[in-house]
Amino acid sequence: MTSMYFTEEHQLFRESLRDFLQKEVVPHIDKWEETGTIERFIWKKFAEMGYFGLSTPEEHDGLGLDLFYTVILLEELQRINSGGFAAAIWAHVYLAMTHLNKNANESQKQAYLIPSVHGDKVGCLGVTEPFGGSNVAGMRTTAERKGDHYVINGSKTFITNGVYGDYIILAAKTDVHVGNKGISLFIVDRHAAGVTANKLNKLGWRASDTAELAFDNVKVPIENLLGEEGVGFTFIMEAFALERLIMGVNAHARAEFALEYTLQYMSEREAFGKTIDQYQALRHRLVDMYADVDMCKQYNYAVVGKLDRGEYAVKEATISKLKSTKIADEVIYNCLQFLGGYGYIEDYPLARMLRDSRLGPIGGGTSEILREIVAKIIIDKKEYKVPR
Repeated sequence: MTSMYFTEEHQLFRESLRDFLQKEVVPHIDKWEETGTIERFIWKKFAEMGYFGLSTPEEHDGLGLDLFYTVILLEELQRINSGGFAAAIWAHVYLAMTHLNKNANESQKQAYLIPSVHGDKVGCLGVTEPFGGSNVAGMRTTAERKGDHYVINGSKTFITNGVYGDYIILAAKTDVHVGNKGISLFIVDRHAAGVTANKLNKLGWRASDTAELAFDNVKVPIENLLGEEGVGFTFIMEAFALERLIMGVNAHARAEFALEYTLQYMSEREAFGKTIDQYQALRHRLVDMYADVDMCKQYNYAVVGKLDRGEYAVKEATISKLKSTKIADEVIYNCLQFLGGYGYIEDYPLARMLRDSRLGPIGGGTSEILREIVAKIIIDKKEYKVPR
């Protein structure tokens, strides 16, 4: 724990959260992993503890806390070894609710944000499309204004909470002729007529529901438009830094937990008369992994500090996700190897962790896309400023 970033209040919050997760979540994780369905009662329990309102102002029933409380929530969620459950929680709070907090008007906040804080509504973010991937500006989903509503047609994919959620923060083109300037954001009720969801069968993140969504002449009231027409791309870009940093924090926390578990295993596993943590080849490999993870963690904390101060840290958040997810993959792969045959058995945590971790370099912008973003900054001298 680093006192530079975390106060005594932070530490008390961490202890309380860790206890809550062990008592209320861990006993159900294996069931949710098997069924791919997170039972709805847990959302209310999270809400009762205030965990959905950490970043929401008090006037909308939140706690209005600094971003390091979010870091603690993310880190502790990784320690219960269900990437899918963790994703369902942070996709609700930091993908869907982020847009409600920043971009919704008061009536929209009353209708969607406050129920989200209380766990009565679960949200998701609908941006990625089957043929678009990271090319947000090339999306094909359209929203045509007709009187007092919009008619939406198109599809989205890889949407966490898209099957069992209650609403979608949906990106669609209100003007197909002006590229990214024609993108708008809408709040769409998940069970509105014309919305269908196909549950995707994933390698990892098994507890969470991930959907391909289809929209067939879906009517959305004009009052469900977020902001004005044509500002959706700006809203999306503004939120990307936080999303990427969240995935960077998830990665360092996931790798740190893997190392802790592996160290404990090595201290108990004997080979040729001594525990395997006494063999130099393994000790030195583990030290290298520990150093990599610690560097990621300290870097990520520094970037969190920038965002908490209101800085638009595009480069830093992109590097956070790029490097942290890569290192987490490598660390967990090697930790599984240290367990030998037991690492390959589902009764041990490394098998699930390996599958869950593989999503890190893919979701929220692939590593290939992130490298190009950083290349534009450091080679082409492109400046990313807060969208207006």
